[in-house]
Amino acid sequence: MRRIWLAMVAVLLVIGAGMSAHAALRVISERNAARDRAMVAADARAAAPGSTAFADQETAAPAAGVTGTIDLPDLPIPAGVALDSGVVPARPFSMAGASAIDRDRARQCLTAAIYYEAASEPDAGQQAVAQVILNRARHPAFPGTVCGVVYQGSEHAGCQFSFACDGAMARVPARAAWVRAARAAGMALAGYVYAPVGLATHYHTYAVTPAWNRSLVMTDVVGAHFFHRWKGYWGTSAAFNQRYVGGEPVPGPHREIQPLAPPTPEMIAAAGAAAVAAASAGKTTAATPSVPVAVAKASPMPSKPAAAVVTDMLPPESQILDRWKDSGKPLK
Repeated sequence: MRRIWLAMVAVLLVIGAGMSAHAALRVISERNAARDRAMVAADARAAAPGSTAFADQETAAPAAGVTGTIDLPDLPIPAGVALDSGVVPARPFSMAGASAIDRDRARQCLTAAIYYEAASEPDAGQQAVAQVILNRARHPAFPGTVCGVVYQGSEHAGCQFSFACDGAMARVPARAAWVRAARAAGMALAGYVYAPVGLATHYHTYAVTPAWNRSLVMTDVVGAHFFHRWKGYWGTSAAFNQRYVGGEPVPGPHREIQPLAPPTPEMIAAAGAAAVAAASAGKTTAATPSVPVAVAKASPMPSKPAAAVVTDMLPPESQILDRWKDSGKPLK
């Protein structure tokens, strides 16, 4: 009888524990749902036209762990193209006919991307990152070279891969990890395809939730990364038709492009004063009888003021003597 009572008590305890666990899971689920709704609302506000957050997202480099987005190519979409369903493996990447320099540069750039983006990932994670980069090199929305894809946007601090802009490359790589990344890069460039991510062109870590991930199709989760492809035609195998043509740029971030500042009123005034002074000097020389014209033109040109040198965007004045000015005309 005592055993029966003990068994009944044990059963009641188990039922009570199960009900408590179910209630706890329900509370957690409701909290997660509320958090997701808040995140969706925040993303919607950020993506609204005229929003400050939207402007920052367009101009700033992507956060750590996020590949940047890029506008879809402004090209006509073929009519009647059947859309791929599910995950479609990419075609093997080919560098047939590429020069030794192009092969070496592509391997360096792909190794750097794998190392700085996925050094702590398992082999599958590194292969998936390499596949995304090569997928981009085949898509018309991206550059047609490996180095061009890896360092795209670094010339104006809008890197598609954040490591090229955030100073991560200043740290000396660990030798063993670099060799491992180089092995993954070599496999991908030799034609190995990591099929599970399919035609993915974007990824991000589980620690961030970029606004663009809801407009894409998730293809796989590998290690700490979520992989995505575009919806519609631009995410189908037919769109990945860009051929590798070579001409790899030098490995490393591109040189920063400095915008040309408009001339200030002071610069314009200084340039005008220099032009007036030069014209006055020319009239004085022509009116002086003691200096032969030919000698005056052959003498060194007077130096212009510093302001004129900086602001004058015209080509330099001709140094050709009068007697040679017609030397290029045909003989009659």
